[in-house]
Amino acid sequence: MTFAARPSDVPAELVALTRRLGDPAADLVVLAEGNTSTRLDGDRFAVKASGARMDAAEAEHFVVGELAELLAVLDGGAADQTDQADLTGLLAAGDARASIETLVHVAALAAGATWVAHTHPTAVVGLLAVTDAEALWSAPFFPDEAVMLGEPVWVPYATPGIALGLAVHAAIRDRLDRDGTPPRLVLLGNHGIVALGSTASEVETVTTMAVKAARVRGVALAAGTPAPLDPQHARELACRPDESARRAMLGRSRT
Repeated sequence: MTFAARPSDVPAELVALTRRLGDPAADLVVLAEGNTSTRLDGDRFAVKASGARMDAAEAEHFVVGELAELLAVLDGGAADQTDQADLTGLLAAGDARASIETLVHVAALAAGATWVAHTHPTAVVGLLAVTDAEALWSAPFFPDEAVMLGEPVWVPYATPGIALGLAVHAAIRDRLDRDGTPPRLVLLGNHGIVALGSTASEVETVTTMAVKAARVRGVALAAGTPAPLDPQHARELACRPDESARRAMLGRSRT
């Protein structure tokens, strides 16, 4: 069995992160939207189960699986209906089931992230559901966006499940091949965001900064013609030693 319910293996920090991101006041998810994951020892990972609310998460609302078999699904590149049915079987864990978006987490974890948070912030999704969404997010609008988010990866809308997993896997791999490191943020057209990091605090920071970036874009669009930062300046700013140190400090674990 690929997945199993193992509450004793689920880190308390993962549960706490999930509850914070699921807080209705944050407007990142509603109902059972969104999911979180973290890498465990032995090439395993824990991910939120399907249908579980993030704001009420407990250890028993996660399942534990192994990366290898699901990574093979992504590396195989198949996406027909038979494979979608097979994926449903792979995600089963007794009475529970891993989220259909688990392959997004597998793609991020396999690329080097150790913590992943997938949410659907209203402010961000609204600006991922416009004709010029990719162009709107192609350059940062303010310095902290450049420092904390880096250069996001854009993934056009794909059906949740294997199609979305394959699209995210390919986009992250392309960025990994180009830069040698995975992105910190993946933007999913008409869908939501994926934050990648090495600590729970880092993915929470990326998530909240993405929301601010969306709100700034909304204000700029309402006020006039947006004037984003020059991309080269943004890259240089993000690589400055003082900014890199500040980013690392903000990403330190709370525990």
